[in-house]
Amino acid sequence: MKRRQFMSLLGATAAWPLGARAQQRERMRRIGVLMNQAADDPEGQARLVAFVQGMQQLGWTDRRNVHIDTRWAAGDAERMRKYAAEFAALAPDVVLATGSFGVGPLLQATRTVPIVFVIVPDPVGAGFVDSLARPGGNATGFLQFEYAMSGKWLELLKQIAPGVTRAGVLRDPAITAGIGQFGVIQSVAQALGVEVRPINVRDPGEIERGVAAFAQSPNGGLIVTGSALATVHRKLIIDLAARHRLPTFYVGRYFVTDGG
Repeated sequence: MKRRQFMSLLGATAAWPLGARAQQRERMRRIGVLMNQAADDPEGQARLVAFVQGMQQLGWTDRRNVHIDTRWAAGDAERMRKYAAEFAALAPDVVLATGSFGVGPLLQATRTVPIVFVIVPDPVGAGFVDSLARPGGNATGFLQFEYAMSGKWLELLKQIAPGVTRAGVLRDPAITAGIGQFGVIQSVAQALGVEVRPINVRDPGEIERGVAAFAQSPNGGLIVTGSALATVHRKLIIDLAARHRLPTFYVGRYFVTDGG
C-alpha cells in the first residue's frame, strides 16, 4: 500500500463534505496509539495531547466521531509485544506508533492493519519500509532525523567541554538506530581527538554500571542518543551525569527540562 493511502486514513478524511460525514456518523472510526513511555510521563502526555488536538483541528473528536485507544508500554518490551498483539486483534482503522521500539512488534503482529509511525530514525535500515519514496507494506510515517546529525552531537559536546577526550555513548543496541547512531559518532571521533565507548541502556542496572565504570577515568563526557529506553530512564541518566560530573549532550529538550 502506498504512503498516500496511509496518510489519508489519518488525516485526509477531514476533507470529506459535511453531508458525507453525516452519513458516516453511525460508524465510529478507531485509532490505536502505541506509546513508548509510561502513562505518567509528562513528555508522553504532551505528545498525546498534541496528537489529539491535531485530530480535533481536522474535525475528529475523541468519543464523538473517533475512538482513540491508547496503550503505554513504559519501555517494557514484553508489554509492547502484548499491546501490539491487542491492536492486531482489534484491527482499528490505523495505529499510530511512536519510535522503533513499538513499530517492530506491531509489524510482527500484523501485516494488514495500517501503521503510521513517528520518531523513527531509520525505518529502511530497521526493515519497516522498503524505501523512503515507496514504503510498501502496511507502514509509513516520519523520520526523526538523518543519521549524519549524530556526528554533530560529538562536535557539540566538544564545544561545551573542549577538554573531553573520551565520550560514552548511551544507546539501545537492540535497535538499528542505536547501532547506526553509534557508528556515525565513531566515524568522526578520531578527527575530533575523542575515544568513544558504547554504554547500553537496556535496563537501569546496566546504565548505572556502565556510566560508573566509564566515569572512573578522567576527561569524559556523555552523549545520550535517541531511543525509547533512554527516554524512559532519563531521570536516572540525568542523575548519573550530575553525580559523576560528566558534561552531557542530550538528544531531546525534555532531558534538559527534567534537569539535564
